[in-house]
Amino acid sequence: MASRLIASSLESTVKLNDGVIMPLFGLGVYEIENNCPQLVAAAINHGYRLIDTAEFYHNEDGVGSGLKLSGKKREEIFIVSKWWPSREGAQGALKTLDRCLKGLQSDYVDMYLLHAPQGGHCAEAYRALLDAKKQGKIRSLGVSNFGVAHLEALAKLGLDKPSVNQIELHPWQQKKDIVKYCREHDITVMGYSPLAKGHKIQDKTVGEIAKKLSKTPAQILIRWSVQNGFITIPKTSRESRLQSNADVFDWSIPEEDMKVLDALGDKPWSCTWNPTNNTLKEAGLQ
Repeated sequence: MASRLIASSLESTVKLNDGVIMPLFGLGVYEIENNCPQLVAAAINHGYRLIDTAEFYHNEDGVGSGLKLSGKKREEIFIVSKWWPSREGAQGALKTLDRCLKGLQSDYVDMYLLHAPQGGHCAEAYRALLDAKKQGKIRSLGVSNFGVAHLEALAKLGLDKPSVNQIELHPWQQKKDIVKYCREHDITVMGYSPLAKGHKIQDKTVGEIAKKLSKTPAQILIRWSVQNGFITIPKTSRESRLQSNADVFDWSIPEEDMKVLDALGDKPWSCTWNPTNNTLKEAGLQ
C-alpha cells in the first residue's frame, strides 16, 4: 500500500517503491519557453526542489539552464522528464533520454516517465529504460496517463512496478479507480494540471470556499491536491505567483468543504486529453 503523505512544506518528501526520495511539491513547466531558465531559477531560489518537464514541452534545456542559473548543486534538485512514446520504440526512448540529459546538462535524470500509453511499443521501451536505470542514467522510472489496464499489463509482463503514475487530477477529474489501484499497489500518485489550466479559476463553488477561507481560488485548487496526498506540480509562467502557489501548507480546507469540492467530480470534465482509456494494442502492452 503506497503511503499517503500530505506535504507540510516545500521540503516535504515521499519514499517511492524503489527507495528513491522525491519531493511532494514542485513546479510544472508545460508551455514555458522564453523565460524558462529564469522561472526555474526563481522557483529553486524560492525553495522549490522538484521541476517537472518533458520531451513534449521542448524546454529540458531551459530547465538545465535554470538549474545552473540558480547556483544550486545538481543533487539538490529533483528533475522529472518524460519520453513521448512513438513508433520508434526502445531506440526512440533511449535517443530521447540522451537528448534529455544533454539538455539538462546532467549525466542522470531523477525520474523518467513514459508520457502516455501510446505509440505501440511501451513494453519494449520500458524494458530499455529499465536498462538505462541500471546504467545510472535514470534514478526512478515511472509512467504518466496510464489507466488501470495499462498498469495491470505491465505487471502481467513481469516488468518492474513503476514508481509513479502522473495523471490529470483536480476536483473535476478525480480518476478514483486509477488512484485506488495505484495506492493498493504501492505506486505513488502525481497529479498534473491541479489548476485545470486556469479554466475553473472563476468557478462559483471554488470562489465561495476561497472567500470563506481568505485564500485565492488557485490556492484552494492546489491545496485540494496537496490535501489528497498527491505529488502536486502547479504550473505558472509568472515568478510573482511562485510564492502564492506554494502558500498552501500551513492551513487546510475543512472536511465539509473538501466534500463540496469532491462533489464537483460528479460531472467529470477534463482540461486536456485522456489517454488512460487507450487500448493495450495502442500502447504496445499486449
